[in-house]
Amino acid sequence: MRFSSLWQRKALTTWPVAAAALFGLLVLLATSILSTSRNAEEIYAQIDQINKHHREVEGTLRRLRGDVQLSGIYIRDYLLDTDSRHAPEYRQHLTDLRQNHVQTIKQLRSLLPAASRPQIDTLETRVDDYWQTFEPLFDWTIVEKVVNSARFLRRDVLPRRDAVLAIATDIEKLNDANLAMQRAEVARRESEFREDLHRELWHSLLLGSIVALIAVLRLRSLERRSIEQRVRAEEAEQEMRLLSQQLVAAQEEERKKLTRELHDHVGQMLTALRMEIGRAVRAGTAAGDGRVSEALAEAKRLLDTILRSVRDLVMGLRPSMLDDFGLQPALEWHVRDFRRRFNIAVDLKLRGDLNALPDQYRTCVYRIVQEALTNCARHALAKRIEITLQHVDGSLELIVSDDGVGIDERRARGMGLIGIEERVRELRGVFSVARRNPSGTELHVTLRLPQKTEDLSLARAAG
Repeated sequence: MRFSSLWQRKALTTWPVAAAALFGLLVLLATSILSTSRNAEEIYAQIDQINKHHREVEGTLRRLRGDVQLSGIYIRDYLLDTDSRHAPEYRQHLTDLRQNHVQTIKQLRSLLPAASRPQIDTLETRVDDYWQTFEPLFDWTIVEKVVNSARFLRRDVLPRRDAVLAIATDIEKLNDANLAMQRAEVARRESEFREDLHRELWHSLLLGSIVALIAVLRLRSLERRSIEQRVRAEEAEQEMRLLSQQLVAAQEEERKKLTRELHDHVGQMLTALRMEIGRAVRAGTAAGDGRVSEALAEAKRLLDTILRSVRDLVMGLRPSMLDDFGLQPALEWHVRDFRRRFNIAVDLKLRGDLNALPDQYRTCVYRIVQEALTNCARHALAKRIEITLQHVDGSLELIVSDDGVGIDERRARGMGLIGIEERVRELRGVFSVARRNPSGTELHVTLRLPQKTEDLSLARAAG
């Protein structure tokens, strides 16, 4: 009992530590997951922002180049067009393109970092110079356009256009370099993210391994203690069962001796005393002493009562007919005596050869019937009891059923049923008791009779 309470106290002091360790592991895993998710979202957002910014710069530069190329086409078409009425239309197209360039440069200035400001300023200067080159064209006459157009395009327009495109290319290279730098930063953050992830993973694995190791060691210790406790309990139960068997065997042996003493000595002495008193009564009657005869007659009646009590006591302890005549006569006598004392109808059915049973089996069956009838009289409130005992195929089958109130299977079994179960277990039998429908109780016992010499020896040792 002290070992069990100590084991329970140790088990109670273990669970807070295990719970705290598991809770810490869960907190670490949750923190790692949240941190990892947040870092991954930041990295993905940064990558998306870098790609978006790069695409915007590329699109702006592409639009700038397209406007420059388109302006050159307009200038060429204007110089080749000999109809002066189309001049305002060309002028309007070029004005729109110039406004687009202003907006494009302003957008580039907002998109590119401060380090790119000198290139943007140079680009703006070159674009202004490029557009200012076209101002005198709209004042030329048709003859001047025919004479000067080729030289003007080759000397003034193409160099300025190439300069603008070269600056745009430089800005694009700068944007690519900025993209590469930002991607390198992202790669660095990604590498740090992986390192943090691996570190958190190793921390989680380490803590989980520690918790698992502690839990395994603790469970192993508790399991070992549980096994030791179970072994001790089984050994104690085995010892108690062995003591119970020895006690039952000693009790039966003592009952035999006491029955013999009462029957052979006390009974015979009481019988002899009764005969002597009878002789004294007859002598007193012959002498004419009425008072002596009356006293001796009363003594004889008391002696008869004592003799009947002694005989009932002998039969209750262990009927000698169980040893002298066998199981069947003993059961029949006990059933008759039970009917007389309790006024309950008992139907006894015996089948098979019951005369050659070993002593321990006769004793076991007789005690079971005796205890079952006693329980029926005390608790069942039965009006009819049926007892069936049959010897079939090397086994004894005993069924005791009544029509009483029925057993409450939720309540613990009493000492009587426990004693029956122990007797049956000693002989390796099967015992069951259950409630009958609609009312009553049925007790069922099956005993396998020994077929070999060693089985018989074992049964005798148990008895």
